[in-house]
This record gives sequence, C-alpha cells and structure tokens, in this order.
Amino acid sequence: MNAASITGKAPSLKKVLGFTSLFVVAVGNVTTQSSFVSILNGVGEGGATFFIAIFLAAVLTLCYVFTFLELSLMMPKAGGPGTFTTVAIGHFPAIILVLCGYVISAAFTIPSELILLKRVFDEIFPGTYAHIDLMILALFTLLNVLGINIFSSTQNLIVFVMIITVLVIGFAGLGGSSPQGIDPAAYWHQIVNTDGSVFSLMLLALWSFAGLEFVCPLIEESKNPEKNLPKALLYGLVALIIIYGLMAFAGLRQLPSTELAGSEIPHWLLVKSLFGNAAKIIILIFVITACSSTANIIVATTPRLLYGMAHHKQLPAFFKQLHPRWNTPWLGILFFSCLSAIPLIVWGSEPGFILVMIISAATVWLIAYIISHINLIILRKRYPLFKRPFKTPLYPLPQLVGIIGMSYALWNNSPSAETASKVYITSGIFAGVAFVYAFFWVKFKMKRGLFEAEPIEQAILD
Repeated sequence: MNAASITGKAPSLKKVLGFTSLFVVAVGNVTTQSSFVSILNGVGEGGATFFIAIFLAAVLTLCYVFTFLELSLMMPKAGGPGTFTTVAIGHFPAIILVLCGYVISAAFTIPSELILLKRVFDEIFPGTYAHIDLMILALFTLLNVLGINIFSSTQNLIVFVMIITVLVIGFAGLGGSSPQGIDPAAYWHQIVNTDGSVFSLMLLALWSFAGLEFVCPLIEESKNPEKNLPKALLYGLVALIIIYGLMAFAGLRQLPSTELAGSEIPHWLLVKSLFGNAAKIIILIFVITACSSTANIIVATTPRLLYGMAHHKQLPAFFKQLHPRWNTPWLGILFFSCLSAIPLIVWGSEPGFILVMIISAATVWLIAYIISHINLIILRKRYPLFKRPFKTPLYPLPQLVGIIGMSYALWNNSPSAETASKVYITSGIFAGVAFVYAFFWVKFKMKRGLFEAEPIEQAILD
C-alpha cells in the first residue's frame, strides 16, 4: 500500500530539495554545451570585448532573477510562469506563454544538446553510437518517472563532475603550452576601444545565461524555499560569471579567433589543443555530463509546468496525475519526452539544425522574460499589500532594464535569411498550434474571457 491509500489523500509532490539541490538545478540547466559554444564563438568573434558582453548579459540575468524570485515566492506553485501570468493577464496569454516560452523552447533545447553530443561522438568514434541521443533521452525520462529523489541524486553527481571538468579545462587554458590566441597584453587595448558591436556580442552571451529560472517550478518540492531559492539563483549567477569568464579567457588565449568563431564544436577544439592524447577522455566527460545535466533538468521541470497548468484547468486533467508510488507527474514526463524526440527524428540529420533550434528557443524565451517582467509590474499595482517574501531591490528599475534589454536582444536576434526562414517556420508552427489551442480551450472548455485574470488566492489554492 502507498501513502495515498493509507491516508485517503491524493498523492502530492514531496518537499525534499534543499539549497544544494536547487543550486545544482539552476547551474546545471544553464551550463549546456550550446552555452559554451556561444561563449567560445563569442570570444572568437569579439576578442576581449566579449568580457564586457558577458557582464551586460549578467546584468540582464540579474533583472530576470529578481523578477522570478519575487513572483515565485509570492505564488509558490509548480506552475511557475503560467501561474504568474494567469493572475496578472489571464488564462489565454498564460497558456501561450508556458507552451511557447517554456515547453516548446525546452523541446528545442534538448535536441540541440543531444545533437551536439552526437557530433562530438562522431568526431571521436566515427560511424558508431548512431542513436545515442535517443538513448540518453529515454534514460532520463525513466529516471525522472522513478522519483524526485533519484533526479536530485543523479543531478548532483552529474553537475559536480561537469563543474570540475570545466574548471580543469579553464585552468589548463590559463597556462597551456604553445598558445595560438591573442596575447594577454592586447586584452586591455581591445576592452578600452570597445564600440557598439558589444551589444550584438551580448546576444551570444545572453543565451548562455538563459534558464536559471527553471528551478522555480520545483518550488513545491523545495525545503525552506524562502531562504534557499534566492541563495540558489544568486549564487548560481555568480558561479556562471566565473565559469564563463574562465572558459572565455582559456579559449581566447589558446586558439586563433577564426577557429573559435567558425566552429560548431569549439569546446572540442579547445580541449584537443590543451590535452593532446587525453583530450578524448576529457571532452567525453564534459559533453556527457553537460548534455545529461540539461536533459535531466528539463525533463524534470517542464512537466511540473504542465502539472501546474492542469491544476489551473488550462490542460487536460491527466497532466496533473501523479504516479501512485513515486509521486511524479509521469504522464507529463512521457508526453514531454516524446515531444522532444520529434525534432531529433525529423530534423536531426539536417545541416544547421543546431543553430535553428538554439535561435528558435532563444526567440520564444526572450518573449517569456519580457512578459514575466510585465507580470510583476501589473501585480505590484493590483496586489500592493500581498505578502512578498522577496521584493525586487530598486523596483521597478530591474524590470524596466530587463524589458528594454530583452526587447533589444529580440529585435536584433537576426540570423541569415535562410536560417531565419527555418526559425520562423519552426517557431510559427508550434506557436500557431499553441495559439489555436489556447483560444478554443479558454473560450469553449473553460468558458472564460481570454484576458480574465484569476484571483491570486484561487491560483495559489489550485
């Protein structure tokens, strides 16, 4: 017999995640292979100027961290951004925000990570491990169905090994022999002579900071979230600045800029230049842990968003069904994993697939951040006296800076014409499906106004 049958209550999410687990989720979701590709491509393109771009991206990240901390602790529900938007703007935009900004962007992110892993494996073991991407996705789907404890233990180990590996690569790059990159004496000259191009470089850096808020849907499974969630996100941001700065410096010193800027797998080029015969072992540890960390976290957190939407009656009720033994939203996990497998199967072998997936995910993610900042401003006016365990410092400055910065990034997120058409088609199809579903579901199934906001007290009880 399980706990639910003994007590007569429906199974609920378990509060088992402490500060370490939350910190690991925050950092592990962001430090993806594509993040390091963006950092190394960016430093190859901009030289030492890219360190300014990293700083600017970190400022915008701090803005959205403040917003998500205030909203999450104000409404500590697994639905996360969906709950915030439901209370601020209504069910229709909430459904579109979560489906497009998180579910679909996450379904783009996992394939890009798995294909990067496959590309590195093809470099080292040509013609073998043809389906390693699908095998890893299946593995972490199973582990997440089996329980949040297994997820947490697995994630802690993966991220610990990944961070150690990144630090080994970064520090080795500081003293590596026969450097072929820019002489450190030239760094200050490049920084002093920075021009407006640094804002375009910021776009590359910004992608590498996106996703810290993915820890927020785990708030119902967190111990003492009012204390641990702010620490996890803020310490996570500091850790990212150090890790990315170290990796960028190593790449800039060790490799020619043209090689860094033009490669789909610059992290492999860097490791190969540093470690010689041991490079294969180092890069395999790195790509396996980075990819596994991303897959494990996204497969864990995204179904919690679906779970929260189902509680708000924005999705069919089966999405809120928890496994009677493991208390996990198992049907949501299976659904999301199948959704993530579609791009791998349909487009995985196409040239430029990774770039299309990354830009598509970044586009919808930036919109989600803008809406989240707007949500906070609306809720500050609508519920001025509501309890806020965390309040944004210098409000509303971080929200206004975030809206302007993210809008600029969205406006200037301009790939080549060929890539842009693929991005618009890919994003447009999924967004169109989400728009149609949201319209008919809210209008005819929920029988609510499209922009009819839910009272905050009701949203928290759902």
